[in-house]
Amino acid sequence: MNIKRVLKLILAMVAAGWGAGCAIKSDEAASGYAPLPVAPAAAAPPALSEQVAQALTVPPTAFVGEGWQSLFDGQHLGNWREIDYAGRGEVRVESGCLLLDMGSPFTGVRWTNSFPTDGYEIAFDAMRTLGSDFFCGLTVPVGNSHCTFIVGGWGGGLVGLSNLDGYDASENETTRFMNFDTGRWYRIRLRVTAERLEAWIDQDKLVSVARADRDFSLRPGDIELSAPLGISAWQTGAALREIRWRKVTAPDSTRK
Repeated sequence: MNIKRVLKLILAMVAAGWGAGCAIKSDEAASGYAPLPVAPAAAAPPALSEQVAQALTVPPTAFVGEGWQSLFDGQHLGNWREIDYAGRGEVRVESGCLLLDMGSPFTGVRWTNSFPTDGYEIAFDAMRTLGSDFFCGLTVPVGNSHCTFIVGGWGGGLVGLSNLDGYDASENETTRFMNFDTGRWYRIRLRVTAERLEAWIDQDKLVSVARADRDFSLRPGDIELSAPLGISAWQTGAALREIRWRKVTAPDSTRK
């Protein structure tokens, strides 16, 4: 091929910018290459208030009774996994606690190892760190079904089971209202036996429902992702610690 013709072809291609899709900005041309895209910086977790940070250091109270087994070592998620809620906040382990940052609306964790469906008791400490709705939605197996123990829902103070006989925690016989302070630990405890489902907050028994001829179920929606065993918060930050369980054979008759 004629050298002059080749040079003309090269000059024509350069003048055309090798096509519209190959145009190079003047600042990139000056450097000789296009800059690499910069990944956005990860958002920092929300700062804990001084009150909450101090509460994280308060030692837990002793567990009453024997046979308790740990489900959380305070250092790693272990067999807990972040639930894939749309709009979820961050889940992290800090100061020996499992922190659920506020989600839009849910943040939660689900247990991924085996767990009984009857004859068990589960207990842990929970605290609201931010927001004003439920900081504990404890979903548990009840025989062949599931239900959720709501603590601090519907604006901050509602306690109850969702669902019982098709009615959620605001509409059935387990409905209660309490004041819950941000930055204060509450001991949550729930027992499921063949005869009865019982639940306590601190020393107060708030739920005691005979299982015969009752329908336990989950409220339709995202909370179903927490089955068979999970803990979630709704538009609220939460801290969890000392998550334990044990085998039991009968309803609790030793404490109110």
